This record gives sequence, structure tokens and C-alpha cells, in this order.
Amino acid sequence: MMEEYRNICDEVERGLGSVGKLKILKLLMQKSDEVFTRYRIGKYVSIDPVSIRNDLKILVEIDWVTEFKAQHLSKYSINREKKKVKHLIDFFREIGYL
Repeated sequence: MMEEYRNICDEVERGLGSVGKLKILKLLMQKSDEVFTRYRIGKYVSIDPVSIRNDLKILVEIDWVTEFKAQHLSKYSINREKKKVKHLIDFFREIGYL
């Protein structure tokens, strides 16, 4: 039980550990029916491209964001199937972040 708790804490801390990740999550949650390249995400959020790449890598690793490969291009969308993401969307709506 303690190990499961530590895993949950680690996931949440990794997922919400920076302003950049929050901005990316907010964008992908607001436009959950769309897919975004890193370049397009950069048009919406004021984060440098290296931070976008690094933040997306972590969000994909914890399965909050889904990565789609099309030819040589990666596209990203929020993972609406993940229970924690659904709760996070509800929480963000409840507090007025979305």
C-alpha cells in the first residue's frame, strides 16, 4: 500500500512540477479533440522549445499525454482515458483553471 502511495505521489509531482507542464496540460485539456505538434504548442504557450520537449517527454512517460507518430512528426493530445487525468480535468474546471 505504501509503495502504491509513493508511485501516485511521484506521478503527480512529475506531472504538475512546473509552470510549463501546467500550461501544456491546460491547452491540451481545453482543446481535447485536437492534436498538437510541439511547434503548435509553442504558438499557444509562452515556453521555450526545449522546455516544451522536456515537459512533453515527462507527460508522455506518465501517460497523461498521448504521443502519435505520423511519418517523421510527433503529435500530442491529452489522454482522456486515464482516470487521474479525468479527475485533474474536473479539478481544474472546479477551481476555474479551465
